[in-house]
Amino acid sequence: MFPFLAKNFLSALWGPFRLLESRLFLILLGAIGCTILTWLLLPRLWDYLPHDRGKAFVKGSEKAKGKPTGAGFLTTIFFLFCAFFVMPFYWEYALVGLCLFGIMLTGYLDDRSTTDWGQLKKGLLDCAIALLAAWVIGHWQGTQIWLPFYKGPLPGGAIQLPSWLFVIGGAALLWIMINVVNCSDGVDGVAGSLALYGLFAMAVLLYGVMGHEKIAEYLLLPHIQNGASWATLLFTAIGGLGAYLWYNASPSKVLMGDAGSRAYGLLLGIAVLVSGNPFFFLVAAPILFVNGGAGLVKLILLRTLKKFGWDTRPPLSIVVNPIHPENFASPEDAAKQHALVRFLHHYRFPVHDHCRKNLGWSDAQVLIRFMLLQTVLMPLFAILMIKLR
Repeated sequence: MFPFLAKNFLSALWGPFRLLESRLFLILLGAIGCTILTWLLLPRLWDYLPHDRGKAFVKGSEKAKGKPTGAGFLTTIFFLFCAFFVMPFYWEYALVGLCLFGIMLTGYLDDRSTTDWGQLKKGLLDCAIALLAAWVIGHWQGTQIWLPFYKGPLPGGAIQLPSWLFVIGGAALLWIMINVVNCSDGVDGVAGSLALYGLFAMAVLLYGVMGHEKIAEYLLLPHIQNGASWATLLFTAIGGLGAYLWYNASPSKVLMGDAGSRAYGLLLGIAVLVSGNPFFFLVAAPILFVNGGAGLVKLILLRTLKKFGWDTRPPLSIVVNPIHPENFASPEDAAKQHALVRFLHHYRFPVHDHCRKNLGWSDAQVLIRFMLLQTVLMPLFAILMIKLR
């Protein structure tokens, strides 16, 4: 809104309003504005949020029980409100904002529900929103992608994909990003901090590398003309996420819930898709993919084995006071399970649960070590994919 107003009205009224046409100024305005708004309003409103009911099969869940959850509902609204003022006024950005609001709302309604929505229902909703977001980006940005270690005939070594293939592949990437961030939420600060790192990395790439014509040309990368606008969106989200982490630092006072993890996962995926390189998920979220993605692989394997008639119930020993013990394998039954099933159940997922339960890491150790690993891996993968081409 501000860029439109400054260009057409405000600059004529007073010269300094030209600053509102500067992408760097808008980035600072969006990030700082969203930080202040979230930091001030979140603690005043979180008592109206649903409260965490705890999970019997998650180590340490008793610490979260009773805390306000679903804070992503508020942080996403604050972020979209601020983005409205600092982003250019185009319908494509509005549709992206609608997708972010929609994925947040599905998570928030699940947070509020007294009965679990079920993985099928949530998965289908995620898929529908991911398809819409992928279509918007493909229609607007085009359907070219570029790959690491490859220089093709098109500018930047890009490959032109059919529209239908781009939408399907892009939606799959977005669906995975939504769920790996969602699966990583469970330790104070982990999902939020790693998502913030990823958003920052993608914002820098879109603004200062691929959004800069000369730098992109030097590195043999496709130039993204509206990269600065996408970076403005990401930096605005970073501001709100940073303010949320102020209150989510261990011991947390509020939890983002599915409302936040799904929205930030979708935003990370959108940034990767806009970059044109689907493998940039390794730059944006390497530890998130290991932490949450491994759990998705385990779930798919166990579901597949169950359909072949194998006993895939988790052992009763991993649960404290189970409500339905019949859904778990007794020690005798667990000993009779196939070696592959026992192997899968030996490692807890998400990986942060395995680190806490099996390796004895504290929550602070999980957070710091995961952040250190991501700090090392993000620039490493960026250099490998950008320079070695």
